[in-house]
Amino acid sequence: MSEPRRTALDALHRALGATMTDFAGWDMPLRYTSEREEHQAVRTRAGLFDLSHMGEITVTGPQAGELLDHALVGHLSALAPGRARYTMICAADGGILDDLIVYRLADREYMIVANASNAQTVLDAVTERAAGFDAAVRDDRDAYALLAVQGPQSPGILKSLTDADLDGLKYYAGLPATVAGADALIARTGYTGEDGFELFVAPGDAERLWQELTAAGAGAGLVPCGLSCRDTLRLEAGMPLYGHELTTALTPFDAGLGRVVKFDKPGDFVGRDALDAAARKADATPPRRLVGLVAHGRRVPRAGYPVTDGSGAVIGEVTSGAPSPTLGVPIAMAYVDAPHAAPGSAGVAVDIRGAQEPHDVVALPFYKRER
Repeated sequence: MSEPRRTALDALHRALGATMTDFAGWDMPLRYTSEREEHQAVRTRAGLFDLSHMGEITVTGPQAGELLDHALVGHLSALAPGRARYTMICAADGGILDDLIVYRLADREYMIVANASNAQTVLDAVTERAAGFDAAVRDDRDAYALLAVQGPQSPGILKSLTDADLDGLKYYAGLPATVAGADALIARTGYTGEDGFELFVAPGDAERLWQELTAAGAGAGLVPCGLSCRDTLRLEAGMPLYGHELTTALTPFDAGLGRVVKFDKPGDFVGRDALDAAARKADATPPRRLVGLVAHGRRVPRAGYPVTDGSGAVIGEVTSGAPSPTLGVPIAMAYVDAPHAAPGSAGVAVDIRGAQEPHDVVALPFYKRER
């Protein structure tokens, strides 16, 4: 078994006393102090994350946009330079290989950001699907470190280190800029449900930039944050996690994310026929639906636990669950049979080690920031 990879910030994480964990083949900080405190810092102040395990793939050339239209389910050639889009890459049978963010950096240049666990799968699939297109696919995973500043104080913190027009930077947009003397792509994206920025920089600039951000955020209450609070933040925000809410056994329509599939774009794309059938099936016979569950008690529903009708009949399965620092009760996302999926559905329970623990069905997300 190979040793996990380490990011350019590894020594800094260890100096800060982080609890490290193997995540998707990377040694990553799980937490620095209390995951609850880190979570609350992002909700109320600001948090600083190392996300350098994510996989960057660059696509360039005259037909870069057409290649991505063919390889992915979205209409990426219609994306304006400087903007980003959430999309997916699917297998020929419609199963989700990964969910992605794609940035259009220039007329003929795009960057795909894949989940760490799927980065090689995505790279291989896009490279294979590039046959016949005047476009090049480049593995840029070693070319970037990725830092994220998330939370209501993040704009003020970042403004102190850059002359870039952050007020004019829209959500799901990015611009090249200099941050504390380092060349960066500043993206107004995140995975926390809060306002924030993701900074793509050269690995050699990562440690100094982390220190500059830490110093700039000291008066605003910024703290370093690990993967543990990132998971509870995204869960409260109702954001899917690959391997939990999204898998190769599900199509975007099964996951309630059929809107990302653009059938009206020009040309064919991988999985089109299967996804068209999945869309028609979802309209005719709704599949299990992704819902939120809020516990009545203190026991935590975990991924894989059965969802029942209260009498023991299984009607679904928990995909993610954790105590919610914001709500103060355990919460979960789960796929449940359509008749039980309406918010307020009565009698729903989670089988937690043989006990039928009552839960309320609620609409997602659990938390939405005030804008």
